[in-house]
Amino acid sequence: MILTDKQILEEIEKGTILIEPFKRSSLGTNSYDVHLGRYLATYRNEVLDARQHNEIDVFEIPEEGFVLQPNTLYLGVTLEYTETHAHVPFLEGKSSVGRLGIDIHATAGKGDVGFCNTWTLEISVTQQVRVYHGMPIGQLIYFEVKGGIENYYNSKSNAKYNNRTTKPVESMMWRNEW
Repeated sequence: MILTDKQILEEIEKGTILIEPFKRSSLGTNSYDVHLGRYLATYRNEVLDARQHNEIDVFEIPEEGFVLQPNTLYLGVTLEYTETHAHVPFLEGKSSVGRLGIDIHATAGKGDVGFCNTWTLEISVTQQVRVYHGMPIGQLIYFEVKGGIENYYNSKSNAKYNNRTTKPVESMMWRNEW
């Protein structure tokens, strides 16, 4: 079941959901709008290797915005830092953003119970689009969890994305054991 606006507010009050900064105007009927943070990044190499550390170049979005180019993967970050201690958060693009030809995630739209961080966005576009720091970029939807949890994300020893950041984080696939 998806939490409604009233339920999201109740969970914030209980401390099981944290959104910083929180703006009441960003609360939808059953979601919370998140905004594009100050930084974007691109990979340094044209060919990425899943077994290697692929480094990124991080840059600040200027006040006049930044024009995203097709055929380039941009890593972005949400302005909001979130914590989810009792629900499964899903990040989806806003329809207005999609209608500009912007995809905000390639595959990683689901968070885990215990995820505490900003959200790295995997941004691609179908045509050139100018984006701005602070613009609405996506929405968080919270699902109830049935049953107890043994292994919260923020307490897993092998969790790769636990370090709090305001900048995009590159793939840590190379840290997986395989």
